[in-house]
Amino acid sequence: MRFLSESPAQDLTYSDVFMVPSRSAVTSRLDVDLTSTDGLSTPMPLVAANMTAVSGRRMAETMARRGGLAIFPQDIPADVVARSIGKVKRAHPVFDTPVTVAPDTTIGETLALIAKRAHGIAVVLDGEAPAGIVTPEAAVEVDRFAQAKDVMRTDVLTVPPTMTPKEVFDTLTAQHQPIALAVGDDGRLVGVMTSKGALRSAIYSPALDHEGRLRTGVAVGINGDVAGKVGAALDAGADVLVMDTAHGHQEKMIAALGHARRVRDEFEARTGRRVLVVAGNVVTAEGTRDLIDSGADIIKVGVGPGAMCTTRMQTGVGRPQFSAVLECARAARDLGRAVWADGGVRHPRDVALALAAGAGSVMIGSWFAGTHESTGAQLVDHDGRPYKESFGMASARAVRNRTKDQSAFDRARAALFEEGISSSRMYLDPQRPGVEDLLDWITSGVRSSATYAGARDLTEFADRAVVGVQFGSGYEEGRPVATSW
Repeated sequence: MRFLSESPAQDLTYSDVFMVPSRSAVTSRLDVDLTSTDGLSTPMPLVAANMTAVSGRRMAETMARRGGLAIFPQDIPADVVARSIGKVKRAHPVFDTPVTVAPDTTIGETLALIAKRAHGIAVVLDGEAPAGIVTPEAAVEVDRFAQAKDVMRTDVLTVPPTMTPKEVFDTLTAQHQPIALAVGDDGRLVGVMTSKGALRSAIYSPALDHEGRLRTGVAVGINGDVAGKVGAALDAGADVLVMDTAHGHQEKMIAALGHARRVRDEFEARTGRRVLVVAGNVVTAEGTRDLIDSGADIIKVGVGPGAMCTTRMQTGVGRPQFSAVLECARAARDLGRAVWADGGVRHPRDVALALAAGAGSVMIGSWFAGTHESTGAQLVDHDGRPYKESFGMASARAVRNRTKDQSAFDRARAALFEEGISSSRMYLDPQRPGVEDLLDWITSGVRSSATYAGARDLTEFADRAVVGVQFGSGYEEGRPVATSW
């Protein structure tokens, strides 16, 4: 990447910069390869953040099916993480994981479960075989204590799991059905697919491990028994380890990386399976080099840009994210490593600019919190707008969860020091209520950005991008106007 004019003396955030078009021979956005350049080579350079309000099993499955990753937070007990990873690994890599209910499940409970997946349908199971489907429309004006079997639709389309997405799409269209149920030879339900899901499966490639299963990662804190926690994450099947703390450039992180690298190396020697270690967060070249020298394969960049983070306002510590990513990415590249840009992205343009600055992947937190697939329960405000609660990982709420095994005194003392919002409403966008909707929006923007730069992949994009600096008025000029002025 180069600047349009001389390099600026001040640090920049995403809204401070713009990209100019270059001569391009790339004729279609679908010709752009979005494979990440962070060493993981996932088909899509997006990672769902290791926030308790964001990444759980549903997010992990959905992100991996569309080519990205999700990272389980460090606050979740090891046995729960192991069970969740096991379910992700057993999930079908193409067909969506269904919402399932028993015939006697109440309508109220069924509707609550339907909101957890974007396809908007619950499958009623008779044993392990599908007996029908329930849609929200079928439950209108029905008593919430009625049962699923009372409103289920039995004329359902079943297909073999070997059917291609195109064949599923054509069959759904021809039969005017809302969803296809993939059923194995033994009659068991394998997964589901809508017409939109079939189209997405033809565009996105799943992120798969060495056995063809969906990939996911686990965050590990730097306190306590680091080696034990790393070993548990690896034994559970984690494909990526994220050594995570707000201030990554500290001696405790360096020591933790030493423990993690030793356990990881022993695991790789025993299993032959390569697992990369991510560490952060930092915002300087020096911090990047120190963590790489200590054993990190990928560096997580960002202090204070996240929507739930109050670090900059409380401490004055942090750095505008675009400049932080640019400097750290260059330092990492010189050592044969890569960075993740963590936080501060609120529009597709921000993701494109982070990749132009050299990020190998971009980590997204709060933006994904307001989706069907995030971990929280879907709530409704007094105007009927659905939302989910989000909170920062350094907030008092997160600290209470993280220190639950400590004494009451130590927990109370730790809760005094918070650097994050403990409760925030993240509204579901009516146009993009699912994380897949956001992935469509983001990746289409990034692909178009690459065509403007004349780049066919993200390596070329980071090399060819030309960026300029703008005032706030320039940023406002580029914002769309929904109503007349």
